[in-house]
Amino acid sequence: MANTKSAIKRIQIAERNRLRNKAYKSAVKTLMKKYLKAVETYAASPNPETKEAVQEAMSAAYSKIDKAVKRQVLHRNNGARKKARLAKALALVSAEAS
Repeated sequence: MANTKSAIKRIQIAERNRLRNKAYKSAVKTLMKKYLKAVETYAASPNPETKEAVQEAMSAAYSKIDKAVKRQVLHRNNGARKKARLAKALALVSAEAS
């Protein structure tokens, strides 16, 4: 166990940061899953309502990824890669629908 006051404080800060990082990463994963599910639904029946749901899910996922990058929970390249994967999923479905 830590002996010095500064070491105890660092342990507390590390735990706080770990929980914050865990929350952001979990939220990003959840929103990405919701988006991919919306894309699947859109692929099954392309109509304006499902397209709108896809756009809303994409907006929410992009927003959370950007916030995680801004707070240095995710590296900027990792965030960019996640956003590119989301965009690619929609592009593949849109190309098939056209």
